Amino acid sequence: MSFPPELKVCVIGLGSMGFGMAGSLVRGGFAVTGFDVNAEATARLVALGGAAGASPAQAARGADVVLCVVVNAAQTETVLFGPDGVAAAMAPGGVILSCATMAPDAARGFAGRSADLGLAYIDAPISGGAQRAASGELTIMASGAPAAFAKARPVLDCIAAKVYELGEEAGTGAAFKIVNQLLAGVHIAAACEAITFAKAMNLDIAKVYEVITASAGNSWMFENRVPHILEGDYAPRSAVDIFTKDLGIVSDIGRGLKFPTPIAAMALQMFVMTAAAGMGRDDDASVARMIAGLAGLDLPGMES
Repeated sequence: MSFPPELKVCVIGLGSMGFGMAGSLVRGGFAVTGFDVNAEATARLVALGGAAGASPAQAARGADVVLCVVVNAAQTETVLFGPDGVAAAMAPGGVILSCATMAPDAARGFAGRSADLGLAYIDAPISGGAQRAASGELTIMASGAPAAFAKARPVLDCIAAKVYELGEEAGTGAAFKIVNQLLAGVHIAAACEAITFAKAMNLDIAKVYEVITASAGNSWMFENRVPHILEGDYAPRSAVDIFTKDLGIVSDIGRGLKFPTPIAAMALQMFVMTAAAGMGRDDDASVARMIAGLAGLDLPGMES
């Protein structure tokens, strides 16, 4: 499938998710420009057939749609509205797809500031992992004006298998993503605890993985993350620090609503402990290494 070349698209943030999305767009026939603070990432995009800018503003010059695929609300604000931000450089009436996980209030604020500049803002957090980003099969939990969805539709169709349109108000997509992140964080922590518990009982953990993935105790996170543990490979696909942030947002929202989140709170502490042990930038399956260290166990890659 090829889309009209006159639709200019920019991707800011070329990490594992953003690069996969940019690659899907290049393969879909879009003119794609990108920016990342890591020059190696922008070089990879150029090698793939995209173009690179020396700053967010340069990359977004004249862009009709900008995908902002950074880590958090603070980075989103800098990328959109900072001195070299994209908002002042985009084509009039352009659409911002804001993909970072953040509190709903932050998304609403960014939408208002975008509107003041004549730009549309779609609150568009993403889920699915790097592999689905690369294959154009993400899930997007989005909210924004119908006209913004209409303009961004070719881009959305190229990067996602499922786009949930959850209303016109920015912040709704962010709220849905926070529910997802509560579950994702809890499931990762539980998977890491379970596989390390199996090790403590001197079980063959590769066989445990085989059995559990065919049983009722399986979860998407168990199936996806435990192979990292079996291989002793903690290169970050999704880092521990992501979940200290996201479960922290869950905690903040719960406190504001006077709503208890005890299971999420325990999972948050497990990620905080892992970060405190020096593994904050490692793969989030490193929670298993943290538990193993406390229990005096050796997982693959930890053997003394």
